[in-house]
Amino acid sequence: MTTEAKTKQATFQIEDLRVAVEGKPILNGVTLTVNPGEVHALMGPNGSGKSTLANTLMGHPRYQVLGGTVLFQGEDLLALPPDERARRGLFLAFQYPVSIPGVSMGNFLRATVKATQEKPVSALEFRRTLTQKMELLKMDPQFATRSLNEGFSGGEKKRAEVLQMAMLQPKIAIMDETDSGLDIDALRIVAEGVNAITQDNPEMGVLIITHYQRILNYIQPDFVHVLVQGRIVRSGGKELVERLEREGYGTILAELGVEAAAEHTNGQEA
Repeated sequence: MTTEAKTKQATFQIEDLRVAVEGKPILNGVTLTVNPGEVHALMGPNGSGKSTLANTLMGHPRYQVLGGTVLFQGEDLLALPPDERARRGLFLAFQYPVSIPGVSMGNFLRATVKATQEKPVSALEFRRTLTQKMELLKMDPQFATRSLNEGFSGGEKKRAEVLQMAMLQPKIAIMDETDSGLDIDALRIVAEGVNAITQDNPEMGVLIITHYQRILNYIQPDFVHVLVQGRIVRSGGKELVERLEREGYGTILAELGVEAAAEHTNGQEA
């Protein structure tokens, strides 16, 4: 297959992406391609740049792109403002979802769908779709009447993110540390929701960003990548997850001659 043919088929192509935060380089040449229907897992120790990658892809103004390209269905993603990236079909499930008191989940989703969909969606069609997706995710219909994330448990916040993903039906879903702060039961419920969505939308590409292998016990990735000091240093399949589960990151870091010290930016992982 020619390079041109591969480019046309690929949904999401990151090439040599380099990013700084407050003048400090964090990503040092990330290259990654996610095609329709593929599930990729991006793993790495604290400070490796995983959350920086997620925020950069969604257009957070704090992150300065120093070089490289990101093509989304052949279009220069980095040239688009965040709202246009969402309209093109890019979705980010946040590591720390914010609360919006006084705005119900249902109204928030209605506004989000209206803002990102090309064709108008009637109120009746929206309610029908919302009911269908909540049934798919085994969620209580009353969940939609609650203020967005206000008083939600960690598991409920992450389920709210998954519900948004189900409603928006993105072409690429980036899940930034969706498993953080979840107990075993909440993790299983969230993972089952993600699996239901990908089965319902088999063309959607997924990038799961995580520290740990535990969510990958429920969501089976097609490809696994290890990010260290802003570069992808290993790629493979499920066997790479199993190796990390046995050995941790220490062995890979030792092979690279990297110390296992975590780096943080303003109290949060870079």
